[in-house]
Amino acid sequence: MKTISKNTWLLAMILSLTVQVFGQRAEAVLSVSMTVSDLDRATEFYTEVLDFQKIGEAEISGETAQKLFGLREKTAAVRIAQLRLGNEQVELMQFTGSAPGRPVPPDSRSNDGWFQHVAIVVSDMERAYQRLREAKVVHVSSAPQTLPGYLPAAAGISAFYFRDPDGHNLELIHFPQGKGNPKWQPSIVHRPPSTVFLGIDHTAIGIEDTDRGYAFWRDALGLEIGGHSENYGTEQEHLNQVFGARLYLTGLHAKTGFGVEFLDYIAPPGGRPYPTDSQPTDLWHWHTTLKINKLDLTLDKLLANGFALVSRGIVKMEDGTSALLVRDPDGHAVLLEETKETDGP
Repeated sequence: MKTISKNTWLLAMILSLTVQVFGQRAEAVLSVSMTVSDLDRATEFYTEVLDFQKIGEAEISGETAQKLFGLREKTAAVRIAQLRLGNEQVELMQFTGSAPGRPVPPDSRSNDGWFQHVAIVVSDMERAYQRLREAKVVHVSSAPQTLPGYLPAAAGISAFYFRDPDGHNLELIHFPQGKGNPKWQPSIVHRPPSTVFLGIDHTAIGIEDTDRGYAFWRDALGLEIGGHSENYGTEQEHLNQVFGARLYLTGLHAKTGFGVEFLDYIAPPGGRPYPTDSQPTDLWHWHTTLKINKLDLTLDKLLANGFALVSRGIVKMEDGTSALLVRDPDGHAVLLEETKETDGP
């Protein structure tokens, strides 16, 4: 973790006080969305290989799509497949009627600023990995890795990184007894023995500075810190294929939903920043959706503190939801949705 600057510390204190006084906060991490080139192909991969269930499909078009995603073309539209695994959701988005997005750079690594993944919890790593081998997925990890005992917070957790058909990074993760959210333990939750893919534990994002990340995710949006881990060693290198990797991990969460994890690389240097000209149509685009109250107050706070907007202000959706797409200090997109239950004066 880098040394916090005086200005960053002051900003964090002001934002934190605002959350406490006005009660503005993220109440849930609802889902994570990613842009795909072929919605039908991507849906087939997630449902056939990873056992997600398609629960719906939607389309956003015209002025609403323009305003929400900051697109120029009046013909812009996005077709969205909603998928569920366990109690968690992801959305796959295919844009039409606008300029084609750029592909994920084939040499992407997890210390690059645009890196994001979802961690899919499995009950049996060997069986899950065999399923991926049969599907001939692109490996990022050399093979599943079990983190060693000298990493107390992570010891015994096994993981494997791979890519979907559009190059998005995904993770399989298995928690031994006593690690992770208790809901992943068979002694707590009973499920059929044949169930291999259980749900989503967190989405992880590559960041440049943990304290700067706090100013947005914790102090502006109201997520809470759950824990930390500093990971390094041979297993970590084989997991993410970054030689000499040493990274500081921070888990954050809302009251409900899966977690958000910071990946702050202490070493090696050289990770590339999130492209400043990124568009939601680019295939490296992900956004994490948070259910939040007092969205108008949040917008004022984001603007006052220089955080970047993607949307052209708060957008009223067809279902009555108010939504705003913004970027964190590292460029990661976050979709904020108004909490209807707390609407009022």
